[in-house]
Amino acid sequence: MQENYLAKWLSGELSEAELSEFKNSKEYASYAKLMEVSSTLEAPEFNVDQSLERLKEMRMGQTPKVITLSPFKKFLRVAAVIAVLITGSYFYLNTLNESISTEFAERSELTLPDESEIFLNADSEVSFSKKNWDKKRNVILNGEAFFKVAKGKKFTVETEHGTVAVLGTQFNVENRKNFFEVTCYEGLVSVTYNNTETKLPAGTSFMVINGKVIDTSKPNGNQPTWMNNESSFERIPLQYVFNELERQYNIKVKTENVDTNLLFTGTFSNTDLNMALKSISTPSRTNFTVEGDNVLFYAGNTPQ
Repeated sequence: MQENYLAKWLSGELSEAELSEFKNSKEYASYAKLMEVSSTLEAPEFNVDQSLERLKEMRMGQTPKVITLSPFKKFLRVAAVIAVLITGSYFYLNTLNESISTEFAERSELTLPDESEIFLNADSEVSFSKKNWDKKRNVILNGEAFFKVAKGKKFTVETEHGTVAVLGTQFNVENRKNFFEVTCYEGLVSVTYNNTETKLPAGTSFMVINGKVIDTSKPNGNQPTWMNNESSFERIPLQYVFNELERQYNIKVKTENVDTNLLFTGTFSNTDLNMALKSISTPSRTNFTVEGDNVLFYAGNTPQ
């Protein structure tokens, strides 16, 4: 069968002779059956206008939003990022701090680059920049420390409560929660608290408890008592005495029916726990029991 017979047959263009020949072919029966079935099918209705409108809506929804950024704004953003990186790098390189800390029941000491000395009490930490020490003698303190400062440029101690500044002297700084005390043992110390400066000559102290400046008496000796393994207090709330006891012995102190705001004056040993407990309980008129690392102070009439 000629290849164009099918197309001509579908279009009705076959001659009588061609149609007769096509009907005698083996393919004709199959083609005729397909023609019969397809004649019964109906094409779905198609609205050209509606289809074009839907197509436009789809294309508009898929169009990406473009925000134009001027070259100058791009430059500013890049410059800002670079500035932040440079500033951060400078800050990091110039504040590489040396630090030393102590745990409960531990003391330590260190010598600074200018031969100044720091003695750390229990549960304390100091940090400083060794790299910039010649330019700025500055120490950050958390806790308590005794300083023997070599003469030279201004020496400062920063705490969360205030700043201490000297040229060359010996002094003690205690910076605890709600407690701040500076005692000058030699030379002159400047203490700045709440933007107010106070000058401390040798043999004087500056104390703040719970945000209130407290009058203090003249300290005894030429260094703090904790340097000689004793903790001394004069009219200090009992709670701070208990806190110091915990630091010196790495114990946990609890109280029952005890007024921890009671002002305490006395001294306890930092090397003999039993003696220390008696030194606190007798003047405070309390009793105590010890169970492992736990100590309970209770009023004398408290049932046990």
